[in-house]
Order: sequence, then structure tokens, then C-alpha cells
Amino acid sequence: MKRWTLLFALVANVVVADIPETSKRPVGRPGFTASGPVLDTSGDVSVRNSTAEARAPSVSLRPRARTRAVQRAVRRHQRQLAQGAVCGDPGIQGEVVGRVNGRINGCGVADAVRVRAVSGVDLSQQSVMDCTTAKALKTWVDTSVKPTLRKMGGGVTGLRVAAHYACRTRNNRAGARISEHGKGRAIDISGFRLRDGTTVTVLKGWPARSTGAALRKMHSDACGPFGTVLGPDADRFHRDHFHFDTARYRSGSYCR
Repeated sequence: MKRWTLLFALVANVVVADIPETSKRPVGRPGFTASGPVLDTSGDVSVRNSTAEARAPSVSLRPRARTRAVQRAVRRHQRQLAQGAVCGDPGIQGEVVGRVNGRINGCGVADAVRVRAVSGVDLSQQSVMDCTTAKALKTWVDTSVKPTLRKMGGGVTGLRVAAHYACRTRNNRAGARISEHGKGRAIDISGFRLRDGTTVTVLKGWPARSTGAALRKMHSDACGPFGTVLGPDADRFHRDHFHFDTARYRSGSYCR
């Protein structure tokens, strides 16, 4: 019996000796997770408690859906624009006039519209013209007027209209040809109303150091959208306004 007890003790000592003090199971490298290294806010490398925690963003990157109130407001605004749109463009607001007959031979407009605003910029008086001229005006406002005046007085809010459709001769001279105004293809702009309430006029602003460069740029940029562009340097008839019309010439736009 003593011999068996001695043998059992000897085997137990051997088994205990073979058991390692620490597990041989692999341990993750410090500063790394399954998705790569992790840095804490101080820049020191640390190990996150879990891979899910390491991957979870602090805020959701999913875009928020518009609320129903916002959706209704957008639809209402779109309907309002569509109701006042002319020439097939929501950016041109006004009403359809139709045919305008002239009192003298050569005047009149086949399909006239009465425009009150283009691209959110109001006209000082509702102006009668054809759609080609209305679209040219909008192009000029979008590509030149708004960018040029965006840092002046808070930006442009209105155009001062000196003339639009009128059945008359050029410069109201007897015996002259019918003006493009008499065909609904012209508009005269004499000033620009700014958001702060001030108005930059062509008459006073053209020679002024603070506004002359901006007015000259807008005058130059109109050459292209319009076929004829006249300003203070053209002649005495245009010293206080820009004349724009959509007449086209074989030689290209006429700009002075």
C-alpha cells in the first residue's frame, strides 16, 4: 500500500511540473485591433475594449431625411415658382401677355411676356418683351450681375428699368428705323439696387472709382447674351443707362 501511495505522488508531481505558469494562447499586439491601430485623443496608442467600439463613429454619417414640414415648404415654393413662371423657366417670373399690336407699322410682339423678376432679382417696373430677350436678361443676371455685385452692399436685389417695350423709332428720332424696343426685343437698365438699400446708377457710378470697374464688367459681359450692348461711351443717348437688345448681326454682337 505504501508503494502505491509513493507511485501516485511521483506521477502527480510530474503532471504539475508540466503545467505552464502562463497560457500559451496568443495575445493581441498592443495598439491594434482587428481593423488596425487605434489612437486615443491624446495621440498615444491604446487598445480598445472591442473591435465594435473601435469601428463605431462618434456621430452617424447617414444624412438626415427632410422633415415633413420642410418637404411641404419646398413643394409649396416650387408650386409658387411654377405658377408665376414664363418662357418655360421658373427663374423668369411674370405673366403671359400674348400678341401685342403696334400703333405704327413695324412695331409689335407676337408672343410677349410681362416680366417682374429674373433669378430672384426684381425689376423696378414690370417689363414687356419676348422670351428670347427675357432669357438673355436672366443669363446676364446669373453670370455677371450677381457674381460682380455679390460683395457690394450685400448683393443685388433689383434692376432699375429705364425702358422696355415701346412703339417708337431709334432714340425717338423722326424718320429713323423702328427701335428694337418697338419689337419687344430690348430693355434699358439704369441702375442696380443692393441689399443694404443703396442703388448704383449708371449715370453716377460709371465714372466713380468705387463702382466704375463693376459697371464696366457687367456692360462687357452683356456682349454675348445680347446682340446689341450700348453704354455711356457709345453716345450721348446712353450716358445714363445700358441698352440691351437681342437683334443679331452677321458680324456678331455690336457692343459699345
